[in-house]
Order: sequence, then C-alpha cells, then structure tokens
Amino acid sequence: MDYRKLLGKVESAVLPYFGGGTVDAPSRRLHVTTPVEPGWWRFELKGRQATAREPASAEGLEARPRVRGHLWGTRLVREGAVAEPLALMPEEQPPRLSPVTARRWHDGTLVFEGVEFESEAEEQARRALEEDRPLGEARGVGASLRAAFGFALLEVASRGTGIPFAPAEARARVLEVAQGGREGAEACLRRLADARAHFLRAQARQQAHRDMEALSLERALSERERTLQDLRWNAEARRSHETWSGTALTPGQQRRAESASGEWAERALNKAGARMLDHRRLGGGLMEVVYGFMGERFITVVEMATLRVRDAGVCLAGADARVTLESLPSVLKEAIDTGSLVITRHV
Repeated sequence: MDYRKLLGKVESAVLPYFGGGTVDAPSRRLHVTTPVEPGWWRFELKGRQATAREPASAEGLEARPRVRGHLWGTRLVREGAVAEPLALMPEEQPPRLSPVTARRWHDGTLVFEGVEFESEAEEQARRALEEDRPLGEARGVGASLRAAFGFALLEVASRGTGIPFAPAEARARVLEVAQGGREGAEACLRRLADARAHFLRAQARQQAHRDMEALSLERALSERERTLQDLRWNAEARRSHETWSGTALTPGQQRRAESASGEWAERALNKAGARMLDHRRLGGGLMEVVYGFMGERFITVVEMATLRVRDAGVCLAGADARVTLESLPSVLKEAIDTGSLVITRHV
C-alpha cells in the first residue's frame, strides 16, 4: 500500500464552523486553514487540515441529541440551572425566555434548532421581569424557566452594581434569586464580590511573604554567592531552553518556540475536553491562554515551557502552582459541579 496516497487523500464534508482555528468532524478535530464567518460550510479535508470552500445547508444535525430549555440571551438554560452558549443563532432573535431546542454537536457545542410553542408561563415570567417582580410561588413555571428568569435578574443587577458574574458561578443560587427577586440577585453578586476580594487579599499576602523571603535571602548572600547563584540560574535557564528546543534558541527560534507553545497548550486543552480560543505571550516566560470549558470562558496564565499554572484565573486557595493547563479543567469541573466556582479574571 502506498501510504503517501492515503495521507494525500482529499475529502469533502459539510460541517458547522463556530469560529476560531478548528472545526469538528464526527471523528476528529481539524485545523481551519483560513477562518471564515461562523455558519455551515462545505469543507475540503486533507489530513488534519480543513479549508472552507462554500456556504452550505446544515447536514447531519437531526441525528444529534436534542436539548430543550429556555432562552437567556444567547444561552440555553436547561435542567440543573445549566446555562450553555448557543451557536449559530438565527438573525431574528427569539423573544427572551422562549422555550427553545438545540442539537449537541460532536464537540459538545449546542447548535440552535428552533423555538417551541409557548405556554402562559413564559409570558408570566416576562411580565414579572418587566415589572421588576420576583417569580415567588408562581404556578406552572418549570425549573429551566425559573433559572433563565434568575439569570436575567442577575444580568440586570450586574449592570446596576458593576459586579460581573459567570452563570457557572451563580448556578447554585439562581433559583433562590428567581424566588427573591432583585434583592436576592444583588445579595448573590455581593457574595461573589466578597469571595473575590478575600481571594485577592490572600494572594497579595502570599506574594508579599514571597517577596520578603526573597529580599531576606538576597541580603544574606554575599556578592560572591550572588554571582555564583546567577551563574547557576543562567546555566539552568540554558539547559531548560536546550531541553525544550534541542539547541540554544536564536531570536527566530524563540518566536517559533512561542508558536509551538500555543500548539502545545491547545493539545493539552483538547485532551482535557476544553477548547482554546486565544493565547498571547506576556514576557518573562509566561503565556496567557483564553479557553472555553463547560459553557464558560476562562483566562489562565501559564509558564510557556512547562504549562504549569501561575494564575488559574479562578480561586484555588493558593494552589495554582500545583496544577497544569491539562489538569486544571478537571479542577474547574469539580468547582462548577459543587457550586464553589469563583472567577477572578473575567473575560
């Protein structure tokens, strides 16, 4: 068998493109050669590369699992007060709190399908929202509609208080918010703000302690000892670079290594079930990574050479350095599932 022919095989497939640098076929993730507008496209597939050729009508969506819920902005709120982003929304936006359906694509993304028939409950919830009233004990209002109402209240309160929130942070309390109205929404946001402030104060204390230790160590070292220490650190840095790239890095090789670190980060996130959205070099050997996971967007700062976390972007009680970019999503999942997620770096 001539494997060169197999590797050079060109296929055609209609796939949904959600933006970014990748697109998902049923059995694999492919890199998009040239980004296009989100939508359904006919792609030319060659190896692990996909090239958009022309817009197309949806194919294969009806075979995917259907998900029902209520609309909050561009999210579908389903059972368990889970608010997931909806991809490929129609140009004409449905009324808020509408009952909607979506299909789950192979990578887990929810693709908008349509609006279902309404009952009196949706109009009742809309009126309560317009009149700034809580739902209270209103009858006939199901859990997903109550949660969507609660998230809408939190959104209004967030604009008023200036306190940002992510749905996963408020999921455990969103039904209480729907029950209690504006006051409950503001109380929920204040709890989040207090938790973030507590974390930042603890983080500042830890950094101050590290700085004091470093200063004490520096004062204790003689000039000769500092020189020897600098030589050891420089040698270690050279060995690290040589291990990473195989040779000492020229400026051009450094740029290529930085690009490779982005690919490395993307592979690590893919393996963990997350999707990288963006990354940028920060200097000092650090890289900022923006990625999506469980319907939320996160910002994490990692070491470029090791992907060890420096700042997770969420409250980890000072344990950021104990995780890597690949292991962090499992920690995030536990925090989301237990209702303990607190995001400290909002996108």
